[in-house]
Amino acid sequence: MQGTVERLAKEMLVPGAVVILRTPTGNFTSTYGVTTYRGSVPTSLDQHLRVGSNTKTWTGTVILQLVQEGRLSLDDPVSKYRPDVPNGAHITIEQLLAMRSGLFNYTTTLELNQTLDTQPTKAWTQAELLALGYKQSPAFAPPGSEFGYSNTNTVLLGLIAQQLEGGKPLAAIMRDRLFAPLGMKSTLFPDIASNAMPAPLSRGYMYGNNVMTMGTPPALPDTMQAAAHAGTLAPADQTSANPSWGWAAGAGISTANDLATWVEALVGGKLLNASLQARRLASVVPIDPSNSNSASYGWAIAKFGNLYGHTGELPGYNAFMGH
Repeated sequence: MQGTVERLAKEMLVPGAVVILRTPTGNFTSTYGVTTYRGSVPTSLDQHLRVGSNTKTWTGTVILQLVQEGRLSLDDPVSKYRPDVPNGAHITIEQLLAMRSGLFNYTTTLELNQTLDTQPTKAWTQAELLALGYKQSPAFAPPGSEFGYSNTNTVLLGLIAQQLEGGKPLAAIMRDRLFAPLGMKSTLFPDIASNAMPAPLSRGYMYGNNVMTMGTPPALPDTMQAAAHAGTLAPADQTSANPSWGWAAGAGISTANDLATWVEALVGGKLLNASLQARRLASVVPIDPSNSNSASYGWAIAKFGNLYGHTGELPGYNAFMGH
């Protein structure tokens, strides 16, 4: 296991990585490398990192708790809460959770990626993010007919959660409903104006820029890859890039230790009643039914092999959690 961690980290040119594995017969932890590019401070399991789309499981869990409390229904049309959503009368809360709305993913627009490269500390409002998605044609129609991963869905869910909680900020909702009850003291959902990372932290790096990742496949040119492996191309430090562009879909900050605590609670049933928890896990279906190796997705939760959880990728950081 240690050899696998080191081999993959070297292949992917990451300065540092940490792994936690807990099993019925024993635990394994691994820390590899350092916290900064060509630095000397070793990584540790309590260093903060940006966890990207793992944040979706936080937002989705809040929504499902509100369902459990009778504050909204999975069958409600999104137009009941957000009349601005294109075709919102035919898109349900459940379809937002399961990535089956057809709403275009604003994250894949050239405008957003160019701005991330030229104005990395910009504080994005939710209205700006939704406008980027609404300007594009639906990814598919009718809603529910396909799977289409879209951060637009989760931004809407975050706004609906705030609306149902009387305007309470999403950060406070997550803290009070999720983090505090589970003792996750190193986890937070930052304000859109903040690009700060609490200490201790691991810095995040990316070769190339965001626009370059928009190709198919989303990889750098071979010449740049060769230069990176040769050590003649340095990565850009993305630590202080503002994650507000991900908001409810990807702006979260946590640690490896806290993510392990979270995913055990998420999948083990500590956050919902037994009935709704069972329905949540049953909602997970293959993204590509014709490919038995494809990941599966459900109500703001994914499945990889036998592990329920999620992944989180954004410039500089990559995190996976599963249980």
